[in-house]
Amino acid sequence: MNIQDIWSSALHLMGQAWWVEITTARPHCTYYFGPFATAVEADEAKAGYVEDLESESAQGIQVAIKRCKPVQMTIEHDRTAAENYETIVKTSMSGQFS
Repeated sequence: MNIQDIWSSALHLMGQAWWVEITTARPHCTYYFGPFATAVEADEAKAGYVEDLESESAQGIQVAIKRCKPVQMTIEHDRTAAENYETIVKTSMSGQFS
């Protein structure tokens, strides 16, 4: 892990990291990519993420660069709320019981 990764992780823990948020219409999902130390870094990386989603035939792609602290990296909006909640709990608790 390099110093930039450590810094980005520290910013994430404080809720100050930048993320690429990509929403797609089909499948109806929200994806988070990051963390990044600056909005410029996130903006420079977004094209690669969009390209990957396009290669998987995602449609209706919208991109935002934002400072946030996502709990879940992929949210499938077509799933029920209970299924998403279960995934969030498993994701956020996974490191605590290893």
